[in-house]
Amino acid sequence: MVMRVHRTAWLALVLALLASLLTTTAASAEVQHPRQKWLREATAGLFLHWGMFTAPRQTDCAAWERAVTDGGWSADYWVDEARKLGASYIVLATFHSRLGYARPWPSAIPGSCSTRRDLLGELVKAGNAKGVRTILYMTDDPQWHKETGVESLDSAAYSAYKGKQVDLTTRPGFGEYSYDLFHEVMDRYADLAGFWIDNDNEYWEKNKLYEQIREQRPSWLLSNNNEDTPIMDTVSNEQKTGITPPYDYPQAAFTPMPRLTEADYKLPTNGGWWYDGTDQAVDFRLSTGRYITNAGSSMKSLMAETPMVNGKFPPQQEAYNNFMASWVPPIKSSLQGKEGGGYLYGGMQPGFWNDGAHGVITVEPGAGTQYLHVVTRPRTDLLRLRDNGYKVTRVSDVRTGKQLRFSQSGGHLTIVDIKDWDTYDTVFKVETAGQRYFHDSRTIKATASSSRDGRPASNLVDGNFENYWDADGKQPVSMTLDLGRRRTAAYLAVNQREMSPTHARESFGRPEDSARIQDYRLYVSDDGRNWGEPVRTGAMPSARGVQFIDFGERQTRFIKLEVLNTWSGPQAKPFYRQLAIDEIKVAYGYPSSGSGAQVPLEAEAFRNDHDGRAHLSHCSSCSGSFQVTGLGGGPRSSVTYPDVMAAEAGTHRLQLDTTGGPATSVAVSVNGGAPVETAIGAGTPGVVASTAIPVALNAGANTVKVFSNARSGPGLDRIAIAPLPPSSYTPKTTLTVEPGGIQWLSPGQQALQVTAKLRLDADDAIGKVSLAPVVPAGWTLRGAPATAESMRVGDELEASWTLVAPEGVTAADIPVTASFDLLGRAKSVSKPVRVSPRPADRVFMREAEDSANDVGDAGVTNCGVCSGGQKVRNIGGDPGSSVRFDGVTVPETRRYTLYLDFTVNGPRSYFVTVNGGTPIEVKVDGAGNNTQLTTSLPVELKAGANTIELGNDHASAPDLDRLSLGEGPA
Repeated sequence: MVMRVHRTAWLALVLALLASLLTTTAASAEVQHPRQKWLREATAGLFLHWGMFTAPRQTDCAAWERAVTDGGWSADYWVDEARKLGASYIVLATFHSRLGYARPWPSAIPGSCSTRRDLLGELVKAGNAKGVRTILYMTDDPQWHKETGVESLDSAAYSAYKGKQVDLTTRPGFGEYSYDLFHEVMDRYADLAGFWIDNDNEYWEKNKLYEQIREQRPSWLLSNNNEDTPIMDTVSNEQKTGITPPYDYPQAAFTPMPRLTEADYKLPTNGGWWYDGTDQAVDFRLSTGRYITNAGSSMKSLMAETPMVNGKFPPQQEAYNNFMASWVPPIKSSLQGKEGGGYLYGGMQPGFWNDGAHGVITVEPGAGTQYLHVVTRPRTDLLRLRDNGYKVTRVSDVRTGKQLRFSQSGGHLTIVDIKDWDTYDTVFKVETAGQRYFHDSRTIKATASSSRDGRPASNLVDGNFENYWDADGKQPVSMTLDLGRRRTAAYLAVNQREMSPTHARESFGRPEDSARIQDYRLYVSDDGRNWGEPVRTGAMPSARGVQFIDFGERQTRFIKLEVLNTWSGPQAKPFYRQLAIDEIKVAYGYPSSGSGAQVPLEAEAFRNDHDGRAHLSHCSSCSGSFQVTGLGGGPRSSVTYPDVMAAEAGTHRLQLDTTGGPATSVAVSVNGGAPVETAIGAGTPGVVASTAIPVALNAGANTVKVFSNARSGPGLDRIAIAPLPPSSYTPKTTLTVEPGGIQWLSPGQQALQVTAKLRLDADDAIGKVSLAPVVPAGWTLRGAPATAESMRVGDELEASWTLVAPEGVTAADIPVTASFDLLGRAKSVSKPVRVSPRPADRVFMREAEDSANDVGDAGVTNCGVCSGGQKVRNIGGDPGSSVRFDGVTVPETRRYTLYLDFTVNGPRSYFVTVNGGTPIEVKVDGAGNNTQLTTSLPVELKAGANTIELGNDHASAPDLDRLSLGEGPA
């Protein structure tokens, strides 16, 4: 595996995303096919990078093969290790650009290392005997042909074989060579399961290679790394990180079901994709979590291990395999042959649950039987999640078979008194009587204020998740549902198209972000013309799977959902202002378990004291279907809980679930102590919202009294007690600070404008929020901190300041810090503005990644050797993938020297355009991206602001670190 995507691949990704919006019948022909059946039923595969450059590195093919055989290499060993992991297939990556381009079979085609022993044939035979298929990795990339200083590709031998001159070190020549190898493998290994292709080659595409594979080997699978190529069966997603929680790999993917997808990732925590001579540790928590959450999104876990030359795995990887051999079988019934739940296959809501819990759902066909995988257990002994309308009849522990008590009401399933928690995945089998209380979608008509051609609003209610509505890039945008007549409606179940990650991130220099609903307003109407005020406003979390909008049971004919914006920022152009929705269902009620187990600490529980005007009333959306109303006017009207248990003394999290109405407040007194008052924001009548506060509890039983000093308090559904989150926990936020990139300041005092925006991404509430720069000594800050009393999911806080530098400015990182309170704990997040004095021999200097630049369809990525720790990559290949520097300011009109700092692997060119003039080609060469290089050229500039653009319309350009100007010509 090489962690890179060339220009063609980036374009393919962008186009593939757009193609998912404009899919034609031909383009979707390979989405589902009978040959995929075995892979759809699989949970995992084993990815093996193993070749000549496996440590100790060999440059002689025969010597490497001797070392393999003398070391006792055995195909059966690999197959047996794969089975321990629950893997149904092995992907063998030996013909790899970073492993010497070795072919593990006796090839008749010269050009790179080929073994005399048929290692590939032995693996295919051993795997098929034990139900493990073999897929062969093929690379498109010749650029590493002399990485060791010794040439790995023999152009002369291949040219003699072909009877013409072919340079294997070029992409066209290598494409022709590997094209021949594809055909040799197809001719020789009928029992192979397919090819795993590390990006496309133009020669293959021009010569219809994939079509020929389909014709010659129709049962073989084709997988492509990081690209969604329509003719392929599988899209593989490489080494996704930066996710919360870290194991929830699918959050970083953006390929909707039912497309087959893989997550290919390294099991060793550190090190490369192949054995480097070290025994790297495996993070059991991370690796098992990925295994389960991938299954919860119907994504296959392609786990990479690093075999040594003799084929054996290092001891810590063997230990993990042995662990999996005993850990997987007891829960195999919940994984193999199952689909991810909460999507088109049905199922309850995956993701974040109560009290810090997180997990996924897998489902049997039809979703009548579902499996709840609790990967992160709650801080209590109960589990609570949205039921998506499924009527639950029985819950049991898959590992123990023990039946568990549960309650169901108000749209939630609550499993109580859970005692047996697995360290990595507690699995509950949930048997249901199917989905209840949804209006038949066939009786509903949908319209929208905007729709992309071919993706009409009628797709929202057609019952087919593969037909979807697309907003055509318009925001705000609204969808109107006509129920046909006045009917009861209580909530919407919304399945957005899973065509984006859940959060802002970068992948191989590509900016990515969430194309999901953020802020919305919901209206109801009897005539479809008079809408009045919205009955519900809010922000929808950016999360995978079905999402819900409760608006209280009401009689209406028309429902309008107005989407004000989506989560993606403008930096991720393919995702910005994009929205697509698979299905919207309208529910008119909630399943109830009737006499099921009571959820602890219900307000209506008979053990509680209900004083004054406090009394029970029906509430269909409440836990237990009841609430206590009549609070208000002080402590005489109250609910007192006599036996609130805590395992140990200390500060705990107390959650108040209340029903909506005008803004009000509640007060909580613990063990007769001074009451703590907290505000309750305005909400929708009949809709439950949660507010959390810290409270001090004694070990054992406590008394908690809830009342309201407001004239009219809220309805009280329940309270819940849990330990505080870990002290290390900070809610996920997005803090955007401009300018970005090092700011190169000229001598003398300078003013710098700084803008920052804080957005709360987590479904937590924070308070006492303050946002401001923290300037070093000698600097002056103009402008006050931005503040907010509280923030909830989707809320934003933004401000601007002027920073004035002192004389003789030195390099500094000036943090812009957001500080806030979370359950009584002080928290903060920060992002710096970096400043540095401009070198004396430069009249202008700006980083390529500076937020003042327009990077088009290129992207910013980290770079250890670059001046600001970042650079712009994916430049070139089309006119949109360029870097434009506006505001390049010089003191006078004349000729200057333009300096370009860059990294490059091999010969490439920039085309430099100044103020819209004729492009100037700048040819450069280099030996890799770990070395910063500089080139220069003379340019004519005018006094004041100029524009300089760097790109290459037809081929990949070098990665760009920085641009600067010197006084004279080169």
